[in-house]
Amino acid sequence: MNIESMTTGERRAVSGLAGLYALRMLGLFMVLPVLSIYSADLAGASPALIGMAIGGYGLTQALLQIPFGFLSDKVGRKAVIVGGLILFIIGSIVAAMSESIYGVIIGRCLQGSGAIASSIMALLSDLTREQMRTKAMAVVGMSIGLSFSVALVLGPVISQPFGLAGLFWFTAVLATLGLLVIWKWVPTPQLYAPQREATVQTAQLSDILKHPELLRLDLGILILHLIMTATFVVIPLRLLELDMLARDHWMVYLPIMVLSFLAMVPFIIVAEKKRKMKPIFLLAISLVALSQLLMGLMTSDSLTALLALMFMYFMAFNLLEASLPSLISKIAPAGQKGTAMGVYSSSQFFGAFIGGALGGWMYGAMGIDAVLIMCGVLAIIWAVAAMGMQPPKHLTGKVVDVPETELNKADDFSARLLAVPGVEEVVIVLDEKAAYMKVDKNSLDEQALATALA
Repeated sequence: MNIESMTTGERRAVSGLAGLYALRMLGLFMVLPVLSIYSADLAGASPALIGMAIGGYGLTQALLQIPFGFLSDKVGRKAVIVGGLILFIIGSIVAAMSESIYGVIIGRCLQGSGAIASSIMALLSDLTREQMRTKAMAVVGMSIGLSFSVALVLGPVISQPFGLAGLFWFTAVLATLGLLVIWKWVPTPQLYAPQREATVQTAQLSDILKHPELLRLDLGILILHLIMTATFVVIPLRLLELDMLARDHWMVYLPIMVLSFLAMVPFIIVAEKKRKMKPIFLLAISLVALSQLLMGLMTSDSLTALLALMFMYFMAFNLLEASLPSLISKIAPAGQKGTAMGVYSSSQFFGAFIGGALGGWMYGAMGIDAVLIMCGVLAIIWAVAAMGMQPPKHLTGKVVDVPETELNKADDFSARLLAVPGVEEVVIVLDEKAAYMKVDKNSLDEQALATALA
């Protein structure tokens, strides 16, 4: 990702916040591939409670994501981010010192209560110019995907010599490094100005929650992360059944994550460049369903077969993880992307909580295969719901200043912008002296737009 056109301050902000987000994601996800294995020896452990420990972070994340975003508008982004990291550190210490599954559940919920994702994205908006913002958010998005893959490798590597407690102590160290990053590296903005494209607007929540296409995507991310968390309740145990030692599980996750990421790139290119977003999207959901059903139904004890199906699943998972935020951006009404992403993010974390709790309970009641088959059935339900999705227009957001002379005749100014080829939507916010637009870059007449703004 080329960031040469950014100022020095913008590059510091982007690199620092991307690194901070990656450290936090590492801390949350490193326990996924090992928690169902090592927590079985904790006092009071049961499959249902282990599932709660795996997904517990999602509940507090879902509940506090939007409120913390509002709080950052009042007290400042950095204050909320520091507070969230401290909560994460406390949660990590509680989990590391716990000898019972209940303590680990409490620790995981405390980790999740440091719900700072929306505050990080808002701070990124405060520290970057509008024309650099999409590029900056893409860098952060890449750091999230990379941290998830690294977490699946580091979790088994660190827990093998140091155990579950050592892994949680390591997550506390990562969050402490995050404090140093936000303190020493990330600039402090001169003004906290709520950005409609990066923060949740209370007045917009009702409209977003009634938008059928956005609700379809919110359901999708909920199911996707439900399946992901439930999968990690049982897949480490299935690998143990196939005589793969826990210390060697990273040898499975590393090549699968690398290869599945590379394999999904051509699909992303086709979806975006050839405007085949809907068929590629439906294909990915179908691959999730097929891989989960086959993992649950296969009677073979072949490790090779399991690895092939895991590759299929993670390729589809990575494809959907990349596609869903893009679809939200394309479908959200002008000036409402921040609110749409806030609801989407909360749905994602709530799905993780349900997946851990439901997956753990079902594993205890019916075994590994039942969990995987349930995941496959849920993916089929999602595919059916997604079939009614309208093919998305390939639109991007654009914000322009409204000239002082046009503030008293906003309707005329809006009509003039809508007359520009390639401009699909316009929302003028007088308080911000800004016009939020949705444009088709391929057909946008830049010269006509410049004339309309003159």
